[in-house]
Amino acid sequence: MGLYKLIALDMDGTLLDEEKKISPENQSAIRQATEAGKIVIMSTGRGAISALPYIQELGLSTPMVMVNGSEVWESPDKLLRRTLLPVETVSRLHALAEEHDCWWWAYSVEGVFNREREGLDIPNGEWLKFGFFTENAEKLQRIREIAESWGTLEITNSHPSNIELNPLGISKASGVEAVCQLLGIQMSEVIAMGDSQNDITMIREAGLGVAMGNAQDEVKQIADITTVTNEESAVAKIIHAYML
Repeated sequence: MGLYKLIALDMDGTLLDEEKKISPENQSAIRQATEAGKIVIMSTGRGAISALPYIQELGLSTPMVMVNGSEVWESPDKLLRRTLLPVETVSRLHALAEEHDCWWWAYSVEGVFNREREGLDIPNGEWLKFGFFTENAEKLQRIREIAESWGTLEITNSHPSNIELNPLGISKASGVEAVCQLLGIQMSEVIAMGDSQNDITMIREAGLGVAMGNAQDEVKQIADITTVTNEESAVAKIIHAYML
């Protein structure tokens, strides 16, 4: 099964268990894959600041796809490219959140802002991603439809009760493709694993697209295979079955 050279892993709901930890089995399999010359990368909605402790824990120095593809890193300390949301778009999204009294968060190059954090300065920030969270499905759908009507955003989720917005054309797939170009690997040689809408593009375009057992149904529908859940060391299972 030596066909696959690279595995791109979503973090929350995929690599990480429900306590946000990496199981010993997943750690061990990632180490074995790396020792066998395979490339293991994170492809996450998280920003580098919150992803790095895990990447360091795994001892990885490989490229990273962060913030759903808005940042692609050549290595943990070298940025390859960054795609920003226009300030005007972020202002409109923020106004939409206020208007609908909805919890929101915004990833800037400096860190994450939300409704409770002081010092939000939209005009002078460099913005990578915006998110809305509400358990009111109708409200979420209404916000999504308004944002979709602008035609300038890539809209996904990382949980059924949120939506995440990136610049149009920016996704985990565009990020993984950039990493492949950098490394001289084809997308057909990639395994991608995830559980949410923001994983669909990379799961669809990878040689082997893997939906987690705990994935949203629409992810399972487009994946090549569905594996066990994030509580059952799915990453280790896939690495052993398809890479080693």
